[in-house]
Amino acid sequence: MSVYGKTKYAGELAVIAADCRYLIFRTAWLYSPFGKNFTKTMMKLTAEKERIKVVIDQVGTPTSALTLASLIFDVIENDKYRESGIYHITDEGVASWFDFAYAVGQLCGNKCIVEPCMSDAFPQKATRPHFSVLDKAKVKDDFGFTIPYWRDALQVCIDRIKALQ
Repeated sequence: MSVYGKTKYAGELAVIAADCRYLIFRTAWLYSPFGKNFTKTMMKLTAEKERIKVVIDQVGTPTSALTLASLIFDVIENDKYRESGIYHITDEGVASWFDFAYAVGQLCGNKCIVEPCMSDAFPQKATRPHFSVLDKAKVKDDFGFTIPYWRDALQVCIDRIKALQ
C-alpha cells in the first residue's frame, strides 16, 4: 500500500532469494523502554495535557520489543530453529490506537482525558490500514512460545521506563 510496505516486502524477498536459512519475524506497533515510540509519547502527553484525541478506527496489536526479543532469544537459545519461514509476532489481543493510548494513561495513573476520533482528523501521506491484526498461530505452533496479553506487556514496559527515569 505504501513505499514503506513495498520496501519491507522487497527486503523479505531478498532474504528468501539469498538461498540461506532464515527466520523473518513480522511485527506491528512495536514499542520499548528505549528510543522514541508511541508508548513513551503517550506517557508524556497524558501526563502533560488535560485532553488528547487518538484514532479509534485503526485496529491492531501493540507489541512490546521485550516480547519480540524474548521470542528470538528463546528460539536461538533453545535451538528451536528447524526450518526457514516467515512468522507473525505481536502481543495477544486487539486494540485501537485509542485503546492503547487510554491504557497508557490509565496504567501511568495520569488524569488526561483520552478521546476517540476518526483517522481523518489526522490526515497522513500514507494510507493506514483499518485492521492490521496478525495471525500468530504459526509462531505458537512451531516454537511453543507463550505470548503475553498486550496490556500486561505494556505494564511491564511502563514499569521499566519509570525505573529508568
